[in-house]
Amino acid sequence: MKQYTVYILKCSDDSYYVGVTNDMETRLLQHNEGLDLKAYTYRRRPVELVFEEHFSDVNQAIAFEKQVKGWRREKKEALIKREWIKLPELSKAYFLKRSYNE
Repeated sequence: MKQYTVYILKCSDDSYYVGVTNDMETRLLQHNEGLDLKAYTYRRRPVELVFEEHFSDVNQAIAFEKQVKGWRREKKEALIKREWIKLPELSKAYFLKRSYNE
């Protein structure tokens, strides 16, 4: 059975990159080798793997990747630390802040 990994890389500029792969070891090497000049991580190397979550269903993996890509930094950092309990509160706090400012 194939396994798919949603991962977060911490880049040399302290930004985060979120991706999905079925071969984490090879994908991490590709990011650090800088094969694609147009890739987000190309000018932000070296990168460090700081989070990975495994899925047996590619559609679930892709959905989770898209969800995490839309999160702001604070929420990604809670995920990296596996502070699951903070995630709903961070979502609510952001929603309330946006509603108040509009």
